[in-house]
Amino acid sequence: MKRKCLDEDQCPIARSLDVVGDWWTLLIIRDAVGGATRFGEFQKHLDIAKNILATRLKALVEQRIFTVVSEAEGGHGQYFLTAKGKALLPVLVTLAQWGEEHTVWDAEGTKLLDAKNLQPLRRVELMSQDGRILRPDDVVAIEPA
Repeated sequence: MKRKCLDEDQCPIARSLDVVGDWWTLLIIRDAVGGATRFGEFQKHLDIAKNILATRLKALVEQRIFTVVSEAEGGHGQYFLTAKGKALLPVLVTLAQWGEEHTVWDAEGTKLLDAKNLQPLRRVELMSQDGRILRPDDVVAIEPA
């Protein structure tokens, strides 16, 4: 089943999901944040079918979330996050923090730490322009007229 294209939707959430809305895409980006650069590294760590990985990486390059540095003689090359790709880190951190709080996991899970001091990250919070912490009731969505 072909999914609906949302790239022209007025909602920025819908447009974002059109680019990064499937789980493989976010897991590929997660692994790139963790240092993976080669096709084989992504494939082995994610245990993802090669054709699915190739399709997702191609789309991420087309969206300029990754840049690829080709190797000589037909190799897959290396994939590096662009500034646009790196800008997804807060999304991944927020998703991880939500998962820590709202999903069941009986074992010790992956922890995100500050690389400088190896301390846990502060919870991601929405803040107003004047520094107030915002809750769901404090946020409104205004659609264009």
